[in-house]
Amino acid sequence: MTTPSRLVPLSGTTNFRDLGGYVGHNGRLVQWRKLFRSDHLGALTSEDIVMLSDLGLARVADFRGTDERQQQACAMPGLTVHSLPIDPSVVQSMKAHLATGSQLNAQDTVRLMEQTYRAFVHEQQHRFAALFALLLESDRPLVFHCTAGKDRTGFAAAMILLSLGVSRDVVMQDYLLTNAHYKMPDPGASELPLEALQVLWRVQQAFLDASLQAVDTDFGGVQNYLVQQLNVGPREQARLAEMYLQA
Repeated sequence: MTTPSRLVPLSGTTNFRDLGGYVGHNGRLVQWRKLFRSDHLGALTSEDIVMLSDLGLARVADFRGTDERQQQACAMPGLTVHSLPIDPSVVQSMKAHLATGSQLNAQDTVRLMEQTYRAFVHEQQHRFAALFALLLESDRPLVFHCTAGKDRTGFAAAMILLSLGVSRDVVMQDYLLTNAHYKMPDPGASELPLEALQVLWRVQQAFLDASLQAVDTDFGGVQNYLVQQLNVGPREQARLAEMYLQA
């Protein structure tokens, strides 16, 4: 049997990926064509829409803030779109840094990105808990996304895969795939320095590590975080395994 491609080759996105095929609890593989992660869906072509319809895509969880959603509304009709807004605070932080008259270099941007990832853990639990509630409600194929499909989406993907028993090393490998696929916007359209943009529009192991270290240090590990903050206890984890891992 042919293994499905992880990257779904669409013209209107560059980072639409399947979470299937990874080894989870008891050696069971994550099912293909059930869970997808992506950049925004505002530029889908008619051919893209046909391809996603053929995949059975039924639901969208959109982590973008209000302004982002208004600029690039989902272009695929017939999907149930669930808004789980997390405003992209790192961009505001970068602009605030520049407004003080300070330069913004790559190191500054890495520091701001790490702060953003820690904030996912401490301040946005309710949004990620809502995503898990959607996953538990139905196993109809779902895509979760933000604008680039790398930060808000990357943390969500990590929590989902970890809840299914995928190893941290593999979770990190999946996270870093964004650098192989995502096509950053034209830097000429931004007021931010190119050095900062080249950090902003890519991912680094240090970013996801910052959030996972916060989970470990402040909550006693992923298991405690799932139970205490995301409402995903042992019963819910067993249900997720039943729904999203191969028999």
